[in-house]
Amino acid sequence: MQDNDKGFWLYDLKVETVLDERAPVCRHIEGESFQVEGEALVFAQGTKVSMYALAALLPLLPAKQRETAEYDWMSSDAEVACPDPHCGGRFRVTRTDRRWFSHAETTGLPENRGTPYWQRDDNT
Repeated sequence: MQDNDKGFWLYDLKVETVLDERAPVCRHIEGESFQVEGEALVFAQGTKVSMYALAALLPLLPAKQRETAEYDWMSSDAEVACPDPHCGGRFRVTRTDRRWFSHAETTGLPENRGTPYWQRDDNT
């Protein structure tokens, strides 16, 4: 990051399946997880996530990646229930690392566009 670079920080996230005292109705395996790195969902080989559960999680993940106030519920609440009300599956969303994103690397505006962040030399 350069001092004069206009941009923003995003948290990487770990989304891990946890079970409460109720048996899962959907396919939830305790401990299975995936990562969120920038805009990418990163799954280990063989990891499976219910598309219905993923549909419930997706709207919350970008908000969880952003800086939030200490007492904002997005900072303190970490678990999301499976959308099936009879299922005991939950998903724990944990902030891990932080990444800097340049505005020029992430905008679609032609006058502000730079090399996309995912094409940077230092991208892992």
